[in-house]
Amino acid sequence: MSQITTHILDISRGSPARNVAITLSQLNSDGGWTVVGQGQTNNDGRIPKLCTEGVVLTAGTYQMHFDTASYFTAIGDPIFYPWADVIFNIGGDGQHYHIPLLLSPYGHSTYRGS
Repeated sequence: MSQITTHILDISRGSPARNVAITLSQLNSDGGWTVVGQGQTNNDGRIPKLCTEGVVLTAGTYQMHFDTASYFTAIGDPIFYPWADVIFNIGGDGQHYHIPLLLSPYGHSTYRGS
């Protein structure tokens, strides 16, 4: 299993958000971002292999970039938030982190899942 996982629920429809591109990046010491994983949500709104399986990410600050504009365009909804960036810290102990996104055309929220 990927050390960092996610899923997206479109709360305006009560269903998973399919085909949403997600990029996972780590913050560098120079303030830039290095991509460490990417993918597109499946029919269940999940990316089973966002990170390389068996790789333990180093402690640091990470960002999940959710391309919500493409999703809303595909389903014909207005685009108020063209993307959602979730920035969080992890320890370097290999612990699993689940970062879900609850999404609607005019809002989004996240939390640390299990």
